[in-house]
Amino acid sequence: MSAVLEYPQRHAISAEEYLRMGEAGVFAPEARLELIEGEIVEMAPIGSAHAGTVAILGRLLGRAAGDQAIVWVQNPLVIGERSVPQPDLALLEPRADSYTRSHPTPADVLLVVEVSDTTLAFDLGTKVPLYARAGIAEAWVVDLQARAVRVFRDPGSAGYRTSFTVSGAAKLGCAALPEVAIAVAALFPG
Repeated sequence: MSAVLEYPQRHAISAEEYLRMGEAGVFAPEARLELIEGEIVEMAPIGSAHAGTVAILGRLLGRAAGDQAIVWVQNPLVIGERSVPQPDLALLEPRADSYTRSHPTPADVLLVVEVSDTTLAFDLGTKVPLYARAGIAEAWVVDLQARAVRVFRDPGSAGYRTSFTVSGAAKLGCAALPEVAIAVAALFPG
């Protein structure tokens, strides 16, 4: 006798399963995916404004951080047992192996940055709270439409306790590395 299911059962994928699937070639090489709370999510295509802003951020933060941090561009972070997001950029604690032996975890992250053109609602409503619950000290969302950076600090289980927006000629620094500061206007050329 078999059981009758009124609703199909979902299977939340673990970070370990997701990474093994990637290593086994289950996903197409060009697939842009991330694991968020046990579900595989397809990432939005990257437009030129988004790509250019990530390049600018990488260059500016790389120069400012020097050897104080590793600039991690569009690479995975293992956040708990059910999430492997790929933020647009992160500043990581320096590590001798440059994270070749294992992906970084929240304890390694000094700053995480999402660049939002068409994904602002997802970034603010899903990814920023995920980063807060994981205990990542600081998150920035670069809002391309508003030409501003939304900053989130002081993580907790209910979200970040401090948030503010920076735009125009202001400079913005990373709380973990105060000397690492960039001019916000430099992110929005033209």
